[in-house]
Amino acid sequence: MAESNAARRYLDPVVVSQLETMELRARLIVEGFITGLHQSPYHGFSVEFAEHRPYNPGDELRHVDWKVYAKTDRYYIKQYEEETNLRNYVVLDTSASMRYAGDSELSKLDYGSYLAAGLHNLMLKQQDATGLIGFDESVHTLRPPKATQGYLRQLLVTLEQFRQRDATEQRTNAAAALEEVAERVERRSLIIVITDLFENIAAHDDLLRALRHLRHRGHELIVFHVLEGQTERQFRFPDRPMLFRDVETGEEVSLQPAQLRDHYTEAVEHFTETFRRSCLEHDIDFAELDTNEAYDTALMAYLNKRSRLV
Repeated sequence: MAESNAARRYLDPVVVSQLETMELRARLIVEGFITGLHQSPYHGFSVEFAEHRPYNPGDELRHVDWKVYAKTDRYYIKQYEEETNLRNYVVLDTSASMRYAGDSELSKLDYGSYLAAGLHNLMLKQQDATGLIGFDESVHTLRPPKATQGYLRQLLVTLEQFRQRDATEQRTNAAAALEEVAERVERRSLIIVITDLFENIAAHDDLLRALRHLRHRGHELIVFHVLEGQTERQFRFPDRPMLFRDVETGEEVSLQPAQLRDHYTEAVEHFTETFRRSCLEHDIDFAELDTNEAYDTALMAYLNKRSRLV
């Protein structure tokens, strides 16, 4: 029941049909292959065995593990490390600040979860392996990449669990989480980070170092910076005294939004541009997303833009 509810929530048939026509192609060579060039799933005789999967009609009989069949009376196919062109991880920020919705119908966490679901579905349609990592102050969930279509339901259930998880005053520590990802993800992969980057300003240098660490280990990176545009980017709150509370620290401050708006928007623009330039210098894709824009529209616009660069 949980799996079917999650599938209905995250996979709108209209969106799925649109995403099926698109291909996410990495700009860099990932694990020796160029993403999108799906050749034969088996490459010679020197491939390294990874795991088994159930036999499906149409699979080549020469890849059936007959020893496993003799023991279990069931057909299983040997899968190899080189069977997929790409290994992908979606790394989703689940901290307290991601629960904020502002003027949007969706919280940033809901928006990020829909993005993740669309990306997982896309990768599996491409026969690529996809996995999921959740973090707040540290990594709390890691689902390893798999390339079987049935795995999608498990990933969707995990996304649903993220939404239900108690994140009261759980702070963002993307830097520490990504350093942990760098140590735990051994094979070169495409890593897609979805976060609002809401953490202590002093930690942003640490975050950039963590991203550089991942690049140094050969991973390709995409950072989706998710904010609610009206309030978090433009500070469009009513022009009257208001009390603001930091959901991650509990700190409160009373102010008149109009008096701070210009300074606030300038600071956000400066930070975003500085972060974008730093990412560009290290060949990291950085994209701003507004939760007021339909997630499928934003994702497809990004994929179209990316396809022109490949």
